[in-house]
Amino acid sequence: MSTTDSVDLEALQNAASKACGLLKTLSNRDRLLLLCQLCEGEYCVSELEAMTEIRQPTLSQQLTVLREEQLVHTRRDGKQIYYSMASKEAMAVIAVLYQQFCAPGKRKKS
Repeated sequence: MSTTDSVDLEALQNAASKACGLLKTLSNRDRLLLLCQLCEGEYCVSELEAMTEIRQPTLSQQLTVLREEQLVHTRRDGKQIYYSMASKEAMAVIAVLYQQFCAPGKRKKS
């Protein structure tokens, strides 16, 4: 692309800022684990705690960040709060991370 081609620099900057925000949110190990689980479906807090071994209050703190960043939806059923993925962009990034790091054959054997 030459400098004479039309480039919407402001749109590119906005997109880059949005991507940086998502990557910053994903850069936390606990949040990444939670989002990986939520890509599989909807779970309540106690299920997420059991699956990820992230303990309270860390779990609640990280779920709050994910809600504030609008990466997850919540649904209340009685006393239970259920979480599910809300961001198709986050799901796409997690799918790539899964293929690169977690897919069969990619996991390091302990």
